[in-house]
Amino acid sequence: MILKQHFLFALYSICGIILKVTAVKNKVRGSQGQFPIAQNVTVAEGTTANMTCRVDHNDNTSLQWSNPAQQTLFFGDKKALRDNRIELVHASWQELTISISEVTLSDEGQYTCSLFTMPVKTAKAFLTVLGVPEKPEIAGFTKPAAEGDEITLTCVTSGSKPAADIRWFRNEKEVQGAKEVNASGKTFTVRSTLQLQVDRNDDGVAYTCRVDHVSLTSSSHQATEVLEVHYAPRVEIIHSLTFPQEGQYLKLECVSKGNPLPDPVLWTKDGGELPDIDRMIVEGQELTITSLNKTDNGTYRCEASNHLGTSGAEYVLFVYAMATAKDFPGPTTDPNALGQAGPDHAVIGGVVAVVVFITLCLIIVLGRYLARHKGTYLTHEAKGAEDAPDADTAIINAEGNQAHAEEKKEYFI
Repeated sequence: MILKQHFLFALYSICGIILKVTAVKNKVRGSQGQFPIAQNVTVAEGTTANMTCRVDHNDNTSLQWSNPAQQTLFFGDKKALRDNRIELVHASWQELTISISEVTLSDEGQYTCSLFTMPVKTAKAFLTVLGVPEKPEIAGFTKPAAEGDEITLTCVTSGSKPAADIRWFRNEKEVQGAKEVNASGKTFTVRSTLQLQVDRNDDGVAYTCRVDHVSLTSSSHQATEVLEVHYAPRVEIIHSLTFPQEGQYLKLECVSKGNPLPDPVLWTKDGGELPDIDRMIVEGQELTITSLNKTDNGTYRCEASNHLGTSGAEYVLFVYAMATAKDFPGPTTDPNALGQAGPDHAVIGGVVAVVVFITLCLIIVLGRYLARHKGTYLTHEAKGAEDAPDADTAIINAEGNQAHAEEKKEYFI
């Protein structure tokens, strides 16, 4: 009986050992099909990076995140590294997600997710940190510039990773600059220069330096400089009448453009002062002549100046009588332009030329006609009368041929 009990105990022990070995084998086989999965992450400097590790099948085996220095960050839901920037987002048997806030360039590297099976299985994820470029600054320009000066605009931005791109715009139109890139540790400093020879058209123009970078997802960094260019004035005279007539009033406006603004303009007539200040009124840039008459004819000049130079313009005034203006009411050209004759002279000259031409033609035709019809003209009754001694003989000769006549005669019938 005792032997039988010992036999049964030994049998149960052997069965238990067999069952344990089978369970261990099954556990090892199951763990061999478990692999963690992790993905690379790219974030901009100063933002938050979420690192996630997943496993499809897990038999209560812990997951672990380690940094590029192989320091354990989290083992399951247990924090291993004292860094306030690193926090647990989610922990389970199938997933371990952590977050790194205020990411710096030193956080960049390869992170490891480990699944503690037999053997241990790992997955790698690379954290890429983008260096955000600083806001650019434009240097190298001192206000104001004089027309014709050569200036260089320089735009600089630093801290970008990878190197940023700089573009120049004149108002809304892109212009090309010269780019230079220098490395400084893990980041880059980018410089772009734009050389200009400024003129008056650049006054008030906005030149913009814009920085483009992959880390700037919402908007680009940019800086703008508005140019101020000083230039000498330019003058133009605008007149209110096309054909000034006696008795009318004429307004002349001296339009001057310059930077800085020109001094008050100076009006003169024929190189001297205005002769009749009672009728010639100057108000700012305007000269008004009231009740025009022939004595107002002449060359009027206005001048404007600033510290860069002086400019002037001239207007030649010719006052028409009222009758002349009625006879020629609508020419399209300005009769006050230099060297242009009045319309009455042109018409009279044309008429005289036509009359002279027709007279010469008539004289030539009449002369040719008279030359062709020169000779002696006789009637039939006078044929042979010159050689006949009496009337009867003349009649007889007239009836015969005049073959021996010394000159040709023509007779009227």
